[in-house]
Amino acid sequence: MLQSLIQKMLLKTDPETAHTVAKQLINLRYGCDRCADVIQQPTTVFGLTFPNPVGLAAGWDKDAVCFDALLRMGFGFVEVGTVTPKPQVGNPKPRLFRLPEKQALINRMGFNNAGIEALTERIKNRKAKGILGVNIGKNKETPLDRAAEDYEICLTAVYPYADYIVVNISSPNTEGLRDLQSDQYLPDLLKTLKTAANLLSAKSNRNVPLLVKTSVDLPIEYREFFIHTVSDHNIDGIIISNSTVMHHELEKGGLSGQPLRERTTEMIKIFHQLNPKMPIIGVGGILSGKDANAHRGAGASLVQIFTGFVYRGPGLIKEILSERFG
Repeated sequence: MLQSLIQKMLLKTDPETAHTVAKQLINLRYGCDRCADVIQQPTTVFGLTFPNPVGLAAGWDKDAVCFDALLRMGFGFVEVGTVTPKPQVGNPKPRLFRLPEKQALINRMGFNNAGIEALTERIKNRKAKGILGVNIGKNKETPLDRAAEDYEICLTAVYPYADYIVVNISSPNTEGLRDLQSDQYLPDLLKTLKTAANLLSAKSNRNVPLLVKTSVDLPIEYREFFIHTVSDHNIDGIIISNSTVMHHELEKGGLSGQPLRERTTEMIKIFHQLNPKMPIIGVGGILSGKDANAHRGAGASLVQIFTGFVYRGPGLIKEILSERFG
C-alpha cells in the first residue's frame, strides 16, 4: 500500500528528481541484509550463477550508489554505469521525459557520471549477495580512434570487483558512439579489450565475462557482421537492446519502454539464430511477465528491466519470476 503510494507520487514528480529520490528511498528500505527479499531461481549463464534471471539494466544506478540495496530488493543482478574514465555532466537538462500513455521514456542523458575512480571506490566495498555488472563507455571528448583507451581504462579499474563487464557502444546520446559497431572500429576495439581482459584474468586468476551491448537500430546489413565479429573475438555475451532513436516523438533522445518490445524480441531471435551458443540478455519493453517470456522464447538467457521498473516498481520482478521465466 505504502509502496504503491510512493510510486504514484514519484511518477508525478520531475523524472530526474524522482530518480534521485527513488535511489535514496531504496537505500533506506533495503539498507541491510536482513531486509533482503530475493526470490531464488538460480540460473547459470557464461559461467556465473545468478540468484534469479531478472536484472536491472545499466543507467538506473549509474554511479553505484544503491546497487547493494537493489540486489536486496529482489534483482538477481544489477548492472551499474555507464561509467567513463573522467567524470562528465552529460547533456543539458531537461534530458529525461516520461510518455505514460505509451509506458515509455525518452532520455538524452549523455553518459553523465562521477567517473571511474568514484565508481570503483563504491563497488570494492560491495556487501549484498548477487551478481554485479559494470557497463563501461568512453568520454564525450575522446575521439573514436582512441576510444579503446577509455574502455581499457575502465575495464582495468573494475575488473577486480565486477562479476561481468559490458562494453557500451550503442548509446544514442554520445555523438558518434554507435560508429564503434562498424567494421572500421569494432574488430580492433574488441581485440584490444579481449587481450586486456585475458591478461587481467591470468594475473588475478579470475575470469570476468566480457559482453557487448547493441541496439535495435543496428543496420540490417551490419547484423551478421556484428555477431560474427563478437563471436570471433570470444566475447562472452550480448545485451539487446539499448534505446532507439527511430521514433517520431517530439523530444530528441533514446526511446525505451513498451514501444521497443517487439523490435527487441525480433532482434534477439535473429541473433540467436545466427549464433545459438551466444548468451543473450534481453532488455527493452519489458513491462509484464509475458513481455519477459517473449524475450526468453526468442532466445534470451536472462532479462533486464529499466522503464518497466520506473512504471511498475519492484512488483514487476516478482511478476516476471511468477511467470516461471527461465
